Amino acid sequence: MATTQGDAMKLYYVPKTRANRPRWVLEELGVPYELARLDPKKGETRSPEHLARHPLGHVPVLEDGDLRMFESVAICLYLAEKFPQGKLLPPAGAPGRALAYQWIFFAVTELEPALTVLSTHNRRPEAERDPAAIADARERVRKAVAALDAPLSRRPTLLAEGFSVADIVVAACLFWAKSLGALDDAHAAVREYTDRMGDRPARRRATAD
Repeated sequence: MATTQGDAMKLYYVPKTRANRPRWVLEELGVPYELARLDPKKGETRSPEHLARHPLGHVPVLEDGDLRMFESVAICLYLAEKFPQGKLLPPAGAPGRALAYQWIFFAVTELEPALTVLSTHNRRPEAERDPAAIADARERVRKAVAALDAPLSRRPTLLAEGFSVADIVVAACLFWAKSLGALDDAHAAVREYTDRMGDRPARRRATAD
């Protein structure tokens, strides 16, 4: 739950970026946090203050007491471990924890790079797009999405233990793929999973504004 409390965790945030991931985790956990909105168009992510938080001027950045950290997946995992009562990660050493790591790294190594290519070309004028690069990226996304069909055909979440931070990271990539028209030929199980994750109240709160 977003708050203005000075002693709450603080998340530096830009809408429709990877900062949505830790915000979604925070909303699932129901813990108080302060949302520090930055406007890249006003240069707020390139200010000296923010560059001291993140050397590349990116978001998200999380401040929790004396801790300051960046990278969305690292923040998500930190929060899931800090608040075990939220049950967003199976216990350390359990097979479910290993599979959570597997799917999280799958998302950022197999899905994200290809989605970045598609997104980059999508922002360019049509004359400047590379059809071969786009076709290759779409095929990479297709193969990665197809790999999700088997587990999602068996159960509603990636892990047998239930909803987890792995679902947040993977679903965030699938939302991105959907926005780029890269889920059109996905199996029904994946499309239904994507819609189901998008309907979670915490996800709705995290993306409402």
